[in-house]
Amino acid sequence: MGFIAHFCVMKEEKMEYLNEYKKWCTSNVFDEETKKELLNIKNDNKEIEDRFYKELEFGTAGLRGVIGAGTNRMNIYTVGKATQGLANYIKKKRGEDRGVAISFDSRHMSPEFSKETALILNANGIKTYLFDALRPVSELSFAVRELNCIAGVMITASHNPPKYNGYKVYWEDGAQIVPPVDKEIITEVNNITDYGDIKKISQEEAEDKKLYNVIGKEIDEKYMDVLQKLVLNPDIIKKEKYLKIVYTPLHGTGNIPVRTILKRLGFENVFIVKEQELPDGDFPTVDYPNPEDPKAFKLALELAKEKDADIVLATDPDADRLGVYAKDSKTGEYKSFTGNMSGLLIAEYELSQKQERNMIPTNGVLIKTIVSSNLADSIAKNYNIELKEVLTGFKYIGEQIKLFEQTHKNTYLFGFEESYGCLIGTHARDKDGIAAVMALCEAAAYYKEKGLTLWDQMINIYEKYGYFKEELLSLTLEGIDGAKQIKEMMENLRNNVPSKIGDYVVKQFRDYKTGKIINMETKEEKETGLPVSNVLYFDLENDSWVCVRPSGTEPKIKFYVGVKGNNMEDAENKVKKLKVDLNEIIKN
Repeated sequence: MGFIAHFCVMKEEKMEYLNEYKKWCTSNVFDEETKKELLNIKNDNKEIEDRFYKELEFGTAGLRGVIGAGTNRMNIYTVGKATQGLANYIKKKRGEDRGVAISFDSRHMSPEFSKETALILNANGIKTYLFDALRPVSELSFAVRELNCIAGVMITASHNPPKYNGYKVYWEDGAQIVPPVDKEIITEVNNITDYGDIKKISQEEAEDKKLYNVIGKEIDEKYMDVLQKLVLNPDIIKKEKYLKIVYTPLHGTGNIPVRTILKRLGFENVFIVKEQELPDGDFPTVDYPNPEDPKAFKLALELAKEKDADIVLATDPDADRLGVYAKDSKTGEYKSFTGNMSGLLIAEYELSQKQERNMIPTNGVLIKTIVSSNLADSIAKNYNIELKEVLTGFKYIGEQIKLFEQTHKNTYLFGFEESYGCLIGTHARDKDGIAAVMALCEAAAYYKEKGLTLWDQMINIYEKYGYFKEELLSLTLEGIDGAKQIKEMMENLRNNVPSKIGDYVVKQFRDYKTGKIINMETKEEKETGLPVSNVLYFDLENDSWVCVRPSGTEPKIKFYVGVKGNNMEDAENKVKKLKVDLNEIIKN
């Protein structure tokens, strides 16, 4: 392309976003508050460009973005467009009477977005069930199934910083949308080209038509009843009811459900971090409301030391992720668990207890995502059950549960992903941080009776199966240039597969975009057997691996690494070195 042609294209693109900006500032479709916000940035061309250079994409995980006015922001109009597209799809499926369950977390604009979602669906003749206050994502998933809804919507940006919010869509099985439903809904959303086409109705009219329904306590009770039935050792909990538990909801949805289930089970020493107890969309006590971040545990660990707690727990704003610390009985220090560690500690506890009771079926399955620990494979082998791998995203675990129910070929026993999420039972089809809290507290009581802390038990698991260690290297690359860099990195690794990464020979290369697995020695190819996804996986020697993928929800590219060591120190040294070696490849 010549310079003049290139300049003309750039000028046309600039005019396009400026025209869209002007439309939002003048059209009767947009309210005065929105116009006022946009007029305040009339002299800031960079901000205008960022807000209008693209539409906030409705992807396979729904919407997620910065709150504000503009096409590339979370606001009632982008939420409205997504909802109108969803409504059109539901009507094609004749699901109006079955309805849609809607929940929301503690973020800014979450109540407003959830109400807007309900009323737009109502304007399309679709019944809605809106929770009366914030609830965790797992209860939304449960409600979809309990109420036999066609779909569900959760307003949340999960663990993102305070300026973000999001919109997650669930289908009738209670799991987030997967192919082909996700693509079909995306098509309907993209077909909405005019914000004026979004249908409207007043709450009063929607209530008169019995379309707008508020739910709450009854679903809470049913959800708690289901969780309580999953407990395997209620008698041991009674013996160890004074187990000291420190918990923080990090200003999110977990506070009431966690306290309710622990009280139901009989735990009497539950200490809540007061500064983080109440919902607050500013998340004032943390930089980042994510239990994966050690800094999020600062106040909880201070309280734990004061109370001499056995276990320290934190859930993220929508309470699907759980972070854990527990005492090392040898040093008295509180040790942090990765998502792989806490998930697999729960798996080992659940499976060992079920084995004792002869409750493991011959067709039992443990499911993990492709970026999760290979320790799962060893645990599955030990209990003589199948280990199934799925793409990153808990929705693919939910999809497997649905397939198991349809075919009756397999029985779901446990599923987890490295990003601090797991699911016991099949009452929900997404990560359930409330159930995970319950299971870890039960496990802590069980092992305490045997003179062990949860950290002691984690070491026992490593001694039994090997010292598996995983870490994550993330690069944040924002904006148009960042997206381009991420694309170039993926293509470079895809087209120039390294023969070695650090000290490890690459034995096998999996490209989930092409669906091919290539044996690096023989060059033989086979199919991955999984849906198409922009993910690269390098199987290394000595049970080590590297996986690379762009984040679906943040402007990041993620590099996952895993090793197996002879002991904890050896594993830590190996994983650190592999990260350094990988970083060198990325730079070059």
